[in-house]
Amino acid sequence: MSTSWWQNKSYYNSSSTIGTVERTMALWVAATRHCALAAVVALSACTTTPESASTEIGRALNAPASVTAGRDMLNTGLLKRFYDLHDFKPVWDSHPAQAKAVLKAIAQAGDQGLDPASFHTDLLRHDKNLTPLERELLLSDAALSYADALAHGAVPPERRDDNQALAPAAVDVAAVVSQALDGADPAAMIESLAPTTPGYRALQQALRTCRSAGPTERRKVLDCQHRIEVNLERQRWLPRAMPADRIVVNVADERLVAYRDDQPVLATRVIVGQDAQRNQSPEFQAVIEAGLFNPPWVVPKDIVTREMLPRISRDPNYLARNRMIMLPNGEIEQMAGSEAGLGLLMFDMPNRFDVYLHDTPDRSLFNRVNRRISHGCIRVQNPRELAALLLKEPLRTVDQDIATGKTTRHTLPKGVPVFVIYQTAFVDENGLLRYVPDFYNRDPALWKLLHRPPRGARASTLAIGSAYVGGSSRLTFNAAGSHVF
Repeated sequence: MSTSWWQNKSYYNSSSTIGTVERTMALWVAATRHCALAAVVALSACTTTPESASTEIGRALNAPASVTAGRDMLNTGLLKRFYDLHDFKPVWDSHPAQAKAVLKAIAQAGDQGLDPASFHTDLLRHDKNLTPLERELLLSDAALSYADALAHGAVPPERRDDNQALAPAAVDVAAVVSQALDGADPAAMIESLAPTTPGYRALQQALRTCRSAGPTERRKVLDCQHRIEVNLERQRWLPRAMPADRIVVNVADERLVAYRDDQPVLATRVIVGQDAQRNQSPEFQAVIEAGLFNPPWVVPKDIVTREMLPRISRDPNYLARNRMIMLPNGEIEQMAGSEAGLGLLMFDMPNRFDVYLHDTPDRSLFNRVNRRISHGCIRVQNPRELAALLLKEPLRTVDQDIATGKTTRHTLPKGVPVFVIYQTAFVDENGLLRYVPDFYNRDPALWKLLHRPPRGARASTLAIGSAYVGGSSRLTFNAAGSHVF
């Protein structure tokens, strides 16, 4: 064994000060190891689930890496929540009728604009080499993933672009599927998680009509089918019951519709974000809390840097001529007035994108066919009428308050939800199914996410070790570190 220089006899003896240091260090190391071991044992005791550790399913789902069955990766989070309700024991062998009904429903996922192959249908229907454990987990994962796709959308926010942030209320799909096991019609219970709005139903019918077209129009049929499928998905990102009083801005349609008591009461044109990615209007939900009359315009730093500083460098009088001042933090503020960038009205709707509804001094812009000219915010053609509706005040009162020229904040009697959506196929406020151009080109990317291959390990599997589950050695690590049954 090698020794450090201070352990050499010429430098070291047990009675020296250095010897005392060594003994102290040894005791400290021993104590540290003891504490670390105790912590590991304690942590293990806290994190081990006795019920799951004692069953074949529990041992598979509590593996340290992701689990893959028959080439398809499983959602272990959902599976753990589901099997926790069943003591980590098999459920489908004792519910054959329900299993058959759920499989039939998933095979018809195309009626919802979803790809059945995303829910293991190929493996479950055609792979005769599946073990009972594989089939059990695959069927549970298929039912849970299908329920999750109907309840929340098949493409969750974390898999979309950041500017597509809509999401419905969370649903405990593990509990729903568990309840469906004891129901007379489990498929109907799971499919009840999908929207039931007239818009969703109309898109489903349009999808059926589209698919029934003749084979000579295949290209047109596919384009139609893809368009409807992505918009069914966008419908799933919205609340199952829309608020009776709400504002809906369809960026793709460049229009705003206000609803009161679930009836449309105001429709108006809007100006939306430019086609460039950084200036596109996002998809999100917020609440309009107040109207700001005669608002100043605080220009964000990125616009100041990209657009205004070059103008200022060319024209030293630019700020004064436009009634602007440079703020200490690098932003620019334009004083309130009829020529201010926000016009005479802005609607306060806090959101992480800093996107708002507001007026504009240039009313002629609403006559354009292409109204994609903003930096992301949404300019409203009839903001005074919208303010009167939201504040529940006569239009003349709104006009009188604006005429004072003072910047004032008017809180709404009750906050009104606003949904900024991007739907290229939709049912409008008159009940008509309409199609509009996909000018942000979001449809193709979303369709690819909807129709990706089933979650799976790499085609080439490298077994570097095995763990026995129920006497089987089919549970192995693949090249990516996942478990493969």
